[in-house]
Formats: sequence, structure tokens, C-alpha cells
Amino acid sequence: MEENLVTVAIHTYDKAQILKSVLEFHGIDAYIHNVNQILPVGVRVRIKESDLPKALGIIEDMNSKEALEKALNELNQKPMVLLPIDFSSYSLKACEFAFPLAASFDAEVVLFHAYLPPSFTTMPIGEVINHEGKTEESALEMMEKAKKEFAALEEEIEQNIESGKWPRTKYRHVLREGVPEDQILGYADRHLPKLIIMGTRGSNQKDVDFIGSVTAEIIERAHVPVFTIPESVPLNKFEEIKNVAFSTSFDDKDLIVFDKMMSLLKPNNANIHFIHFDKKDDSWAEIKLSGIKAYFQENYPNQKFEYHLISGTDVLSAYNEFIHNNNIDAVVLTTHKRNLLARLFNPSMARNMLFHTDTPLFVFHA
Repeated sequence: MEENLVTVAIHTYDKAQILKSVLEFHGIDAYIHNVNQILPVGVRVRIKESDLPKALGIIEDMNSKEALEKALNELNQKPMVLLPIDFSSYSLKACEFAFPLAASFDAEVVLFHAYLPPSFTTMPIGEVINHEGKTEESALEMMEKAKKEFAALEEEIEQNIESGKWPRTKYRHVLREGVPEDQILGYADRHLPKLIIMGTRGSNQKDVDFIGSVTAEIIERAHVPVFTIPESVPLNKFEEIKNVAFSTSFDDKDLIVFDKMMSLLKPNNANIHFIHFDKKDDSWAEIKLSGIKAYFQENYPNQKFEYHLISGTDVLSAYNEFIHNNNIDAVVLTTHKRNLLARLFNPSMARNMLFHTDTPLFVFHA
């Protein structure tokens, strides 16, 4: 039986064509109806009903002129995985995941390194002025050092590819001077990677890193999905992720985030655990969880799902206990746009989890 078509937008013919192209780029079949060649207004863009949650997320992202320009640029762009690195051991761990994943959807890996020039240090202004020549020399030395480290890393990458450990995947490196998180986010906004992958120290990170962590800033502010991999995680390949905890707040945007997640994890055939945290038992939460269960059983009949309500006085402890008891390989979290003060004084769940768990995280911006 042919699936019903639903109208997602009514535009002029030109705008409808743009929306149709963007939807099809994201794997959604789109159709234009009621084309009026004399007066090209009131053109309907229609899609399959099952594609509606994914399409609504894409359309929402296109609402501003800036977002629309990004979407149009994305149409002509080869898929890309952005891999910020600092040449540490956990950067190499991230490479282990990035190369096979990029190969699975014919994407390019961009190895990205940004270094902070001496002029950004806390050195008193007088010292910077008095040692201006030395500062310039130090900046040059930093750049040359980074180039040498890139060469060594690329040699190691080639060894892993030649040995068959990693698939042959197109890659290149990008070197930038500036505040690392700003450079990474700026590059991501311009080039729209399918995913940002970052290695982390995991739960043994020092407290002093909490405010200034580059990874924490990226997961709070990035508009594309971010995947973080603690150095100590026993997994070595993306396809080994088989047990996923999806944290839900019963927000409609969770449906959009879930679809984005599935575009990355569908080949894994992973078991998805929907989890909702509440400080106390709430019968209304049970009802909402039942509604989610019915929705996903209908729309994803071949996917394995489990549903859990967790409670306690401390959300991090409850999550970590659940992760341990259910052998969770990765946790999916959603972040929302917040201002700087909110991020500093009321850290998001994603930021807290980054510093208090040794489990990989998928973080999506809603």
C-alpha cells in the first residue's frame, strides 16, 4: 500500500525547488504539487508521512537567511568528518573511530589543529612589548612544531591504512592560529561537517579543566552532532557500539535528534535504551514514556528498543549506575542554546557527563 503524502511547506516555485533539493540531499523524497506556471505561488512541498519528523528538523534549521545559505552550500559539499586534535594519545583514539566511520558514508576526514599564539597568554603587557621579537619567533616555532606533529601523525595514519587496520579514506589537515574552540566552531559553521569527533581524557580530567575545556565548549555551542571518546574506553571501532542510552526529556525535538542519531548508528543495529530521569516517581512520566514507546514501535518496527525511568537525588550518579548496570557503549544527549552565564553557573548535562563518565557521548544541538 502506497504511503500517504503530507504537505510540509507552501512556497513560491523557486523556494519550493530549494527546499525539495535540501530534503532530497538528506535522503527524503520530496514532491512539488500545484505548480502554477502563470502565477508561481502556493506551491506545495509534500513528503512521505514517515519522513515528517526528520523533515521538520531540517526545515526548522532553514528558518533564518543564514541557515538557508548554509543549507544551500551543503548541497554541493562532500560529506566531512571534523576531527580536532592536539596530538595527544586520546587524539589518536579519536582517529581510530573517525576513519572507519568516514569511510562508511564516503566522507573526508579533516584533521584540525588550532594553537594559541603567545599574544593570547597572560603575560603582562609590558613584557609582550619588551619581547616583541621573541613573541613573533615563538609563534613561528609553534606553527613549525605543529607542522612536524602533523607529519608524524599522518605517517602513523598511513601505517594503519597500509596494514589494513583502517580503511583508505581521503583526509587532509588544517592548521589555524587562535583560540581553539572558536576556530573549531567557526570552521564547523562554514563547512558543516556531518559529525565532529573529539578524544577526551574522560573522568580523570583535572578540575582546572572544567571551565576551559575545549571539548566542553564545543559540545555546548556546536550546531552539528559531536561525538566524544574517552581515552580509556575499551571500544576500538565505531561499529562496536551496540548498546546506546538515549536520554529523553519528552520534548518534541527528541524525535528530530533521534532521527539524526539513526543516520549515524543505523548500520550498527544497536539496541536503543530510552531513559528519563526524575528525582521522584512520577506516574505522568510513565504515561509519556508509554507514548514514546508506541510512536517508535510504529515508526521503527525493526529497531530494538527498551524503556527506563531512573530516579534518585543525584542525576550523574543515577546515569552512571544505569550505564554500568546495562553495559552501555554510548550515551545520546541533547543540548539547547544558552548564554555564557548559564553555561558557567549551571552546566548542562552534557558538560557534566563529559567530566564524570568514561562512556562515549553523542551530543546533538536542538
